[in-house]
Amino acid sequence: EGLIEFYDSFKDMFEFFCKNTTIHGTIRLVCSDSNRMKTAFWTLLLLASFGMLYWQFALMFSQYWAYPVVLTMSMHSEPKMFPAITICNLDPYRFELVSEHLIQLDRMAEESIAFLYGINTSASLFHMNEKNLLVKNLSSSGNLSRSSFKLSQNFSLMRMPDPNNRSGKKQSNVGFRLCDATGGNCFYKTYSSGMGAILEWYRFHYMNIMSQLPVIINISDHEEQIEDMVYSCQYDGEPCRPSDYVHFHHPVFGSCYTFNSKGTDPFWTATKPGIPYGLSLILRAEQKDHIPLLSTVAGVKVMIHNHNQTPFLEHEGFDIRPGIATTIGIRQDEVNRLGGNYGKCTVNGDDVNVKLLYNNSYTLQACLHSCFQRIMVRKCGCGYYYYPLPPGAEYCNYNKHPAWGHCFYQLYSRLRNHHLNCFDQCPKPCRESVYKVSAGTAKWPSSKSQDWIRQALRHQNGYNSTSHRLDIAKVTIFYQQLNYKSVNESPLLSVNLLLSSMGSQWSLWFGSSVLSVVEMFELLVDTLVLSLLFCLQRFRSKKT
Repeated sequence: EGLIEFYDSFKDMFEFFCKNTTIHGTIRLVCSDSNRMKTAFWTLLLLASFGMLYWQFALMFSQYWAYPVVLTMSMHSEPKMFPAITICNLDPYRFELVSEHLIQLDRMAEESIAFLYGINTSASLFHMNEKNLLVKNLSSSGNLSRSSFKLSQNFSLMRMPDPNNRSGKKQSNVGFRLCDATGGNCFYKTYSSGMGAILEWYRFHYMNIMSQLPVIINISDHEEQIEDMVYSCQYDGEPCRPSDYVHFHHPVFGSCYTFNSKGTDPFWTATKPGIPYGLSLILRAEQKDHIPLLSTVAGVKVMIHNHNQTPFLEHEGFDIRPGIATTIGIRQDEVNRLGGNYGKCTVNGDDVNVKLLYNNSYTLQACLHSCFQRIMVRKCGCGYYYYPLPPGAEYCNYNKHPAWGHCFYQLYSRLRNHHLNCFDQCPKPCRESVYKVSAGTAKWPSSKSQDWIRQALRHQNGYNSTSHRLDIAKVTIFYQQLNYKSVNESPLLSVNLLLSSMGSQWSLWFGSSVLSVVEMFELLVDTLVLSLLFCLQRFRSKKT
């Protein structure tokens, strides 16, 4: 009796509740009991209000459980670290172990171009004397069997009619045929552009040749000195130091150097924006040992990227034209994602199911390449030459794996069309920096200054060239502004905002507060207890 109130009937309890509750409109249910029409009207009105209230609640919870986000942008201005810069000379090595096969491949390409277009390219395209080829000798592997590998003649370029040609003009595709291990399932890797077909055909054979090299190549004894590629390097007016760059070799883009790869040296801290405070390079753009069908571009490849990040030059970066001074202004944007229920992202890649094959920090491209390589090793029995290998795997070549090309191109098509699960397994980083660039160019050196600039380079760096401006390039990379834009994800509906919206709806439809909810809960408890007492009383009366 001290905890609950006793009523003679449910009607008395309901009348007491309607007359004393803070919920608006309930008193009209009992004060106009003599007028049944009014009572019915207010009853329907209250029920409709309850229905609208809980319909709004359902919409709020469905929106909350969808975990929407809103983007907020803020500007920050502070000294920051200069990004990592990777440059490549677009002049890949002709390693001595495979140089003979590359010469044979050049001859096959010459014959294919002559067959397709009737053009004799021996004097223009493959003009290098075989005896004068600059090759890199791998003494540790020079005694490996060279005759064990032979270029295959089963992937000849051919013309095929274009099935989608409706213009009536004579158009044909160019491509080569790829078959599975049984030879029964074949398809043509075709291109509408003959140039694209020839380049892809050459790369396909090139990968098979380069797979003969050891997996780990020690190029420290053969690498070019940076002075052979970079005639001048200055950052913030100070000359660059030997510790400021790391060297690696790319099978397509040649000898590459990455400046400020770690991003920990205070020397590379950017304190002022503008051209004088950026990185200024004078680069060699010669093509001594150029493989003409591997890359049709002459110049220097440049990529701006984050520290401790593998530069994927085939997907990003831009080319610097010889004989041109290029100024590149960069602006930094920072993206912060919520992750968890609000989106799929990873902080450092430790929670990703794909084990990276790269020794640098997590990026989406590194994860996709690692995922694809592992699937290819499992499906095709060998790995794609441009990506690192998992433990125990070997690179593909059609002498050992005749059907690897058929397997690779089908898998890559599925990856490009998002039919492999790599995009599901590889989330975006929760935090990443994006660099936006804007470039300007000018003729360099000018006709008035080229003589003394060439003399200065010859005296300082042993520069020796008879061409006019076509073997050197100048590039300057600088911060346009030190302020950067930060794009942050935040929940559109937090718990506090959800409760506030629910309170607003409750107040809108009933003009009441949280205490009114407690009153309704009290009414429910009283109803249950009173029902229990009435049942107990009836049970005792029957028993008596």
